[in-house]
Amino acid sequence: MITLLEARGICKRFGGLQALSDISLTINKGEVYGLIGPNGAGKTTLFNVLTGAYVPEQGEFVFNGSELPLGKPDRIVGRGIARTFQNIRLFREMTALENVMAGHFIRTKTGLLGVLLQTRHSREEERLSTQRAYDLLKYVGIARHADTLSRNLSYGDQRRLEIARALATEPRLLALDEPAAGMNATETVQLRELIETIRKDGVTVLLIEHDVKLVMGLCDRIAVLDFGKKIAEAAPAEVQKNKAVIEAYLGGGHAH
Repeated sequence: MITLLEARGICKRFGGLQALSDISLTINKGEVYGLIGPNGAGKTTLFNVLTGAYVPEQGEFVFNGSELPLGKPDRIVGRGIARTFQNIRLFREMTALENVMAGHFIRTKTGLLGVLLQTRHSREEERLSTQRAYDLLKYVGIARHADTLSRNLSYGDQRRLEIARALATEPRLLALDEPAAGMNATETVQLRELIETIRKDGVTVLLIEHDVKLVMGLCDRIAVLDFGKKIAEAAPAEVQKNKAVIEAYLGGGHAH
């Protein structure tokens, strides 16, 4: 196995709350890696530190062999890490196609002057970006909504659009924060199929999810957080039998 991402001793505090305490884990290239735990365990905080929204008090991330810049979201995206959000964050007054094109902007090279002058290069790059965005909408199954404002899409389609926009940044690692939240059973099955396709196409996936059935059936390995600490990291079958994990989810009185 080749390591893609390594977290080393990540610590994050908010006032008197220790949100993350010495979190270390490794994610290998080509796997779906799950991050689970009770509410308030620190999962989204770890995502926010990884993607530059928060700066940790201690620790570092090594990605694809070199250290990631901390607190620099644009540079982290440029290095090949993209994410979706627990609460959907789309450009509501833009179409689905425009949302995905916005994600692809970081991979374009035309400067402001080129855009203003509408040079041949800028026009060609815009054409390619538009085609790439449409291809990604087709990839996630919502190409028919290319010209629909994102605010008018169904909840499930908004989730898929957010994944398409993240993929438009051409990531090596795609971090999904509760992508199945609010989905019905059929949408969840379709989401699982999409994530499996993304992995087969060479993108490593880091997944936060409360749907335990989805996680256990999809992930190669799982880390479990509780009160900001990692209490387990193993294959799904091992995690399900781990006493500390059972206690974290069910309470000590139910652990047996």
